[in-house]
Amino acid sequence: MSISQFRHSSIPPEAEMLRSKVRAFLRDELADYPLTDRAHSWMGFNAGFSRQLGEQGWVGMSLPVEYGGAAASPYSRYVVIEELLAAGAPVSAHWIADRQSGPLIQRFGTDEQKEKYLPPICRGESYFCIGMSEPDSGSDLASIKTNAKKTKDGWLLNGQKVWTTNAHHSHYMIALVRTGDKEETGRHGGMSQFIVDLSLPGITVRAIPDLTGSEHFNEVFFDNVELDDSALIGQEGAGWQQVTAELAFERSGPERFLSSIALIYAALDVIGTKPDALQSRDIGRITARLLTLRDMSLSVTQQLSDGENPAWAASCVKDLGNVFEQEIPEILQLLIDEQPQVSGGSEYARVLAYLTQMAPSFSLRGGTREILRGIIARGLGLR
Repeated sequence: MSISQFRHSSIPPEAEMLRSKVRAFLRDELADYPLTDRAHSWMGFNAGFSRQLGEQGWVGMSLPVEYGGAAASPYSRYVVIEELLAAGAPVSAHWIADRQSGPLIQRFGTDEQKEKYLPPICRGESYFCIGMSEPDSGSDLASIKTNAKKTKDGWLLNGQKVWTTNAHHSHYMIALVRTGDKEETGRHGGMSQFIVDLSLPGITVRAIPDLTGSEHFNEVFFDNVELDDSALIGQEGAGWQQVTAELAFERSGPERFLSSIALIYAALDVIGTKPDALQSRDIGRITARLLTLRDMSLSVTQQLSDGENPAWAASCVKDLGNVFEQEIPEILQLLIDEQPQVSGGSEYARVLAYLTQMAPSFSLRGGTREILRGIIARGLGLR
């Protein structure tokens, strides 16, 4: 691998044509949506809004027409989600199903699974979460212990997942679990993926409050959960290969560098049209970093469109994007003489307070910084 893997890629004109339509829709639907709510970015939850996007054909866009999708190019979807994120739209309900669960089912699922799960995803009515991280494992997925044992009628699932985004709102989880003996199959073998109905007996979901008092992450416990054979997605034992392909979708999109965009907008409103020299310099630097990260993200989009598995490049986008997102509150506090305030104060002060508290989580969700940098080091031939 080398840095040359990032090839410049432009959004085609036919995809770019969607932008004005999406902006007009958001201008009408979010006219009274406050900046403090827009600051929640892709973690803002609104089931009704997700259904509205489904009616527009903007959920499950890349999925086949026969399942309710539009068979749209990755670039068309990129334009839509970029506009949604830039506007701070509340897309959390359908986000994971649209971003990775639907494409995973389309790629590895049976015809029956596609017919069951994909149409409601495209309508913005079916919500998924991803069961990867575990206690004492974190982002080191090869060390997971949650297991599914074969039974006469299907599988018996036991174990625990943690840091599971939106599990408390979701209908289903796609869980990576052990179905083989690690000693026999090796560190990356013997893992499989299952579509787990979270309403089944034996499942307990416990929300993990964050510093803001919100609940996005969860613990999920499986106690002798009975799954039938149709819950297995893809090939038994091929879970590692399937999940690494899935992670490229999770780690490379504009959500990995636009989570703090509402704060940038608020700061620009405060600074106005006559910034001082320091403000001009740092706003320019922020803009340059945004554009660079966007170009990197588009490069990964092209690789995914070409059927490649750009795990290394996607890890670069997420790691550099998270560093950028987390630095924004610090940079802006040096430019604007106004302290963060949880309540009261200006809109800028409240958005600053929220993102200052949320920023530490940006390098947790989707894979920790340490794991990502290990992937990058291997991609560069350094380990």
